[in-house]
Amino acid sequence: MTALAGSLVRGLAHPTAAVRRGLTIAAIAAAVLAPLLFDPASGWLDNAVVALAYVIMALGLNVVVGFAGLLDLGYVAFFALGALSVGWFMSSFYADANVHVLVAGNIGHLPGVHLNFLLVLVVAAAICALAGVVIGLPTLRLRGDYIAIVTLAFGEIIRVFAVNGRTIHLFGPNAPLTNGDQGITPLDQLQLPGLAAFTPFDLRPWYWLGLALTLLVLFVVTRLRDSRIGRAWVAIREDEVAASSMGVPLVRTKLTAYTIGGAIGGVAGAFLASYLNTVSSDQFALSFSIFVLAMVILGGIGSIRGVVLGAVLLAFVNNRLIPDVLNNVPHSLGLDFDLVSLGFGIFGFLLVIMMVLRPEGLLPDRRHRLELQETETDPATQGAVR
Repeated sequence: MTALAGSLVRGLAHPTAAVRRGLTIAAIAAAVLAPLLFDPASGWLDNAVVALAYVIMALGLNVVVGFAGLLDLGYVAFFALGALSVGWFMSSFYADANVHVLVAGNIGHLPGVHLNFLLVLVVAAAICALAGVVIGLPTLRLRGDYIAIVTLAFGEIIRVFAVNGRTIHLFGPNAPLTNGDQGITPLDQLQLPGLAAFTPFDLRPWYWLGLALTLLVLFVVTRLRDSRIGRAWVAIREDEVAASSMGVPLVRTKLTAYTIGGAIGGVAGAFLASYLNTVSSDQFALSFSIFVLAMVILGGIGSIRGVVLGAVLLAFVNNRLIPDVLNNVPHSLGLDFDLVSLGFGIFGFLLVIMMVLRPEGLLPDRRHRLELQETETDPATQGAVR
């Protein structure tokens, strides 16, 4: 009996490929069926849709930070460009235009540029991939903190353009670049081939679309991690000089990381903007980049499963736990403030605790797990620790 229990524990700790495949299928099935347990317009579904958008964004940032080791503090720029793509190509913002592609119903008679959401996803990914090349080129000769400074500047440049876009007219006096803090709203109802238009009164289609995009991105980043380019990213992350001496093309490899990470961020931005039905410069603050980076750090830099877990946890802490559950705790203690006002302070405290107790993250990647196992089993290391 003891031997059977021991073998069961070892099997759970080190599952075979068939077991992992079965657990993955079960998890996907549970995620697909989960919305049926809630009201179509419930707050839980609203939080889940936003969490899925955050998961996609965190996975994109993990390509740049976790796989390639390039610290990016301006990732909000890709979210901004993806969201603006929806504002430009799925609304009546450019009212003098009359472009309609694969749209039906009343949208087909509205002024402006109106493309099907699937086309806008492709356009957003392409724009952000190009932006990834633009941000990658100045950082090719930089390392460490200098990369962080350049990417931070890029994020702020995009934010300032979004704020002051009302005064920038590229295609005539009635065609500003953005609408600043007034926002571009309303956006077109999301339409997919063969399905009814999405509405804010039934969030299940939004959830299933977000889940489909998340699974697609998970498949892409997993295949990339195990590919030749993924191994090149890891080599650069661990030792750039050694990677270059072994023949890894630094320029092409870094630009690929920025391009793919940017494209994924653009997809997430387009999906979230379409769900929120507005695109405003107020959404593109630096704090959003730090928020997404915190998801990667909390889950485990370079770990796909960890990043998904970190994004889901912080999304629900930010959108559910703090505003709906714990917001009135200070008032119950006789204090005159809301807990929402300390949201980023709470995230900072969580990160400090994580760095002290588990610096590798909640679910570290395979390399970190192997290093930890070697440290725990190495007598010399254990003697040094003692």
